[in-house]
Amino acid sequence: MGCLLLELLLTLTGISLIIFFTIYFLWPSALVRFAIWYGRKINGLQVRYAEHNGYRFCYLTHGKPGLQPSILMLHGLTLNKDMWLFTLMLFPKDIHVIAVDMPGHGDTTCLPGDSYTIVYQVERLHQFVECIGLNRKPFHLVGISMGGLFAGVYAANYPSEIFCLSLLCPVGIRSPRETEVMKRLKKQCKNRSTDNICFIPLNVEQGEALLRHGLYNHIKLPKQVKKGILDMRLPNNNFFYKYFFDMFNDESLYSLQDNMSKIKAPTQIIWGENDQVLDPSGAEVLAAGIPHAQVHMLEKCGHGITLDSPKKSAALLLDFHASVSYVKNNKLA
Repeated sequence: MGCLLLELLLTLTGISLIIFFTIYFLWPSALVRFAIWYGRKINGLQVRYAEHNGYRFCYLTHGKPGLQPSILMLHGLTLNKDMWLFTLMLFPKDIHVIAVDMPGHGDTTCLPGDSYTIVYQVERLHQFVECIGLNRKPFHLVGISMGGLFAGVYAANYPSEIFCLSLLCPVGIRSPRETEVMKRLKKQCKNRSTDNICFIPLNVEQGEALLRHGLYNHIKLPKQVKKGILDMRLPNNNFFYKYFFDMFNDESLYSLQDNMSKIKAPTQIIWGENDQVLDPSGAEVLAAGIPHAQVHMLEKCGHGITLDSPKKSAALLLDFHASVSYVKNNKLA
């Protein structure tokens, strides 16, 4: 009997290994999807949907609306809601948090014939907020990179809805200094060139270059994992090209600077000192243009703040959230 059980165990182990290696080498994106599913699961995150004007928004959420302001988190260019997993892992589960996919990203639909310039994207974001009733009470709005541009312009246009605002290395500033990455992106937009746009990698080598530009700390990922991530992104590339040209034109690109004087909510600015994508000097511009803004510069941190400095950035977001709540509650007392 013991020999039969041992034989059965060995057989099952062998089958499991065969299945694993088959998926690993032939369908690496399946492993990436499983890792994302597991990350959501251990963080207690639920996937939900909201439909409005032909768009089906997908978002992650945990906690329920309560006495504390809800938090809405906006991802960067060509990324999606799951980029916040490392941050949300460090958030208390009782805070109501929403991380949404912007149109054409992640699992939110897009209408390719529509314009995706800043005006229309902020309008769609507002429709999503209204659709789920998030603006029944002022909320904490957080945005990183391109999401920071949306967050800042949203706060300027809908000031009564914003409890406080967190901008992590946002796009949208005429910085005193400009990185080589931004110079190249602006030139590509002007020439309508799709040749090796750094945020839209077409192969593993370009993906590795994106990581080198975006991060201070090198992340060692197996090649198959990189391939799996790339395979998940490729179907969206045609939309990403359109999105890039819409967002990097003159109408959209500096909208944050053009609107920052209208931001009334308490604001924090977080930037990596080693950002090679958006020069950290942009923080100085925002600090001068937004009343009572506070600036936090992170050492040994690049553009990918949530990966380079997950604990520090999460702590800064939570401390800011709590401190603004404390000040406002005391004023009401």
